[in-house]
Amino acid sequence: MKALLTKRALALLAAFGATTIYGLNHTIAKGAMPDYVGAFGFIMLRVGGAAVLFWTLSLFTPKEKIQRKDWKILLAATLLGMVINMLSFFKGLSLSTPINSAVLVTITPIIVVLLSALFLKEKIGLRKILGIGLGFLGALGLILFGHEIRQDAPNIFVGNILFVLNATSYGAYLIVVKSLIKKYHPITLMKWLFGMAFVINFPITIVEFNQIQWGEMPLEIWAAIGFVIVGTTFLTYLFNAFALTTLKASSVGAFVYLQPLIGIIYAVLSGKDQLSPVKLAGTLAVLVGVYLATSKQASKSSGGKTI
Repeated sequence: MKALLTKRALALLAAFGATTIYGLNHTIAKGAMPDYVGAFGFIMLRVGGAAVLFWTLSLFTPKEKIQRKDWKILLAATLLGMVINMLSFFKGLSLSTPINSAVLVTITPIIVVLLSALFLKEKIGLRKILGIGLGFLGALGLILFGHEIRQDAPNIFVGNILFVLNATSYGAYLIVVKSLIKKYHPITLMKWLFGMAFVINFPITIVEFNQIQWGEMPLEIWAAIGFVIVGTTFLTYLFNAFALTTLKASSVGAFVYLQPLIGIIYAVLSGKDQLSPVKLAGTLAVLVGVYLATSKQASKSSGGKTI
């Protein structure tokens, strides 16, 4: 019993650690863009670095062969989760603000609910519909009215739209990759996902990668790049994989609600962003909407299943 409690505590700590890293990433990654690293150049570093780390780690895990019929699913998961998702997020972050990204990323559970209804035929009750509507109103408010004049945020409108694309593609990725998670070891999946993503992203990201002036980078930018590669990409996947060995997927997913809180607090305390009335109202609308759309009570109409 004590061992079980200890494992559960470690799983909760791992899930919280992954969420904390994601929350800090909005500001830390933003600090390196675009003066030192372009958004697409960052993706080359992120995907390439993670691919190396996961392929190295796979040398110490059981060997698995991907079945021929699963390669199409693997390719779709790569395009959604490691190409469209990452490119749109980092490009959006280079155009918008850390607080907007921290808030808009939380509409992912709403996207999952919608896609589950469309493709998995899961029912949507009245409370879910209300939550989806409220969440999108909050997101729309940030997109249309969350504008401000900032030198490091040249096009907040487009950036916020890219954040929504990011959340949509990641929500679709969660649906697509669901069947693969049941069949293969997480490290096996991650090494192939990131390996394929590196190949696909290469022609898109190589130009900005070659523009990086490595000799002109201060120490804090090197640290930011290391944080994104090792922390935001490699460790978060490992932490969430470990958490899922003990906790339900819905429990791990619930930690997304902490991401805006962590992201906003860090952005404000570090002086990298400020919380305006529009951002505050949009944040509250999104969080309440996500809660209504994904809470257990809202899921009773779909057999008590939590998305």
